[in-house]
Amino acid sequence: MAQDEISQIRVGDSAVGIIGLKAVMEEMAEEYGDKPDLEVQEKLLNRLSKRNYFPQKVRGDYGEAFLREFKKYLGKPYEGDVSGGVEIKVLGQGCVQCDRLERELMEVMAEIDLAADLEHVREIKEIGKYGVMGMPALLINGKVMSVGRVPPKAKLKEWLKEAQG
Repeated sequence: MAQDEISQIRVGDSAVGIIGLKAVMEEMAEEYGDKPDLEVQEKLLNRLSKRNYFPQKVRGDYGEAFLREFKKYLGKPYEGDVSGGVEIKVLGQGCVQCDRLERELMEVMAEIDLAADLEHVREIKEIGKYGVMGMPALLINGKVMSVGRVPPKAKLKEWLKEAQG
């Protein structure tokens, strides 16, 4: 199922859904963990282009974004905080409320023109690392903002504007 999973990443100024990113990173982690960046980038582009379309003129931007995500996955340092500092995480296995929270966050981000890293963490073991006891949970820049409910859009907008600075 991981190969059908869609991961949202930032490519340039846009949030883009990529099919199978986590599965490809898992498969490549051991063999490509210490390879040169350009080799890893090209391998990621080639593997992911089988299930995703990357316009030729922005292929380099996709390659850089994939390399960044691969380094994050490996826990290695990576260049560039592409979002300007706002990191949003929705914790939840994909129930109706979790998906609604993610959707409403994207709507609010579009309304206030916020470029941020938005990640929906669905793996229960990964969710457990955050120490929250209810779902959906919302973290903004590592701070738990909400647990067990979907906050009103006005509150989401307030929190995101505050995080944006």
